[in-house]
Amino acid sequence: MSLFDVNREKCIRDGICVEVCPMGVIELKDDHPTPTPSGDADRICIRCGHCVAACPEGAFSHAAMRSEECPPVRTEWIPDPGRMAHLLRYRRSIRTYRPEPLRRNLITRLIEMARFAPSGHNVQPVHWRVIYDTEEVHRLSGRVIDWMRHLMAERAPLAEQLHMDRIVRAWERGIDRICRGAPHVVVAHAPKDERTAPAACTIALAYVELAAPSLGLGACWAGYFNAAAAMWPPMMTALDLPAGHAAFGAMMVGYPKYRYHRLPLRNDPPITWR
Repeated sequence: MSLFDVNREKCIRDGICVEVCPMGVIELKDDHPTPTPSGDADRICIRCGHCVAACPEGAFSHAAMRSEECPPVRTEWIPDPGRMAHLLRYRRSIRTYRPEPLRRNLITRLIEMARFAPSGHNVQPVHWRVIYDTEEVHRLSGRVIDWMRHLMAERAPLAEQLHMDRIVRAWERGIDRICRGAPHVVVAHAPKDERTAPAACTIALAYVELAAPSLGLGACWAGYFNAAAAMWPPMMTALDLPAGHAAFGAMMVGYPKYRYHRLPLRNDPPITWR
C-alpha cells in the first residue's frame, strides 16, 4: 500500500481529506485524492489520521491505519456543554487514598485512554513509568525528602518558597506530603531533547487525571516528586529511566478514600479581547 488508498466506489470527491490534512500532502487529481506531486508526501506526513477520521464515506485509508480499523464516532456519547462543564468541575485533586493497590490492568486502561492525548506534530513522545509497588513509592518519597533537606541546608530560595521545612517535619512525624499515601505513581517521560515532550507529557497526564474518575479512581499531580526527578541526581538514578530520557510529569493514582458531594467555586476567568 502506498501512503494512502482511496476506495473509488465509496469516494464522493468532496475534498474534505484535502482540507483537513495539516501538512497539505493530499490533493484532488482527476477528481480523486492523491499524494501531492512533490514526492515528499510520505516524508512530510505526520500520520495523524485526520484524513481517515474526516471522510464521511469511509473511503480513505492510510498506510498507518485503514478506515475499517478506526472505530466510528459515537455521537450519542459526546457530552453536551452542561455535562462537559460538570465533568470538568467534578475533577478533584485527590490527596487521601485508600491503602489497597489497584489492579495492573486498571492502570493500563487509564494509560490507554491517555495515549490519545494530542502531541505536537503527532510525535507521540510520551513513555510511561509506573511505580507500582507501594513500598517503592514510599522509598522514592524519601528521596524527595533528601532533596528538600539538601536545599534547606544550602539555604536555597526554593526551599523557603515551597515551605519545605514543614514538609520535612511532617515526614519525620510519619505524614507523607510528597505522595500523600497514594499506592502508585505514574511518571510521564520522554527523550529530553524532544522539543514536543514537555507539553505532550503534561497533556497526557491531564488526560489521566480527567479519565481517572470514570474508573472509580483518584489522581493528583505529584509536583514535589517530579521536581526532584528533574533536579536531584539521586532521584534520577532511582527512577532508572532509559538513557537520554527525562521525567516531565508525575501523578499519584489510587482509590479515593472519600467521595465529594459539591462542586467548589473558582475565580472568574480574567479575559481580554483584541
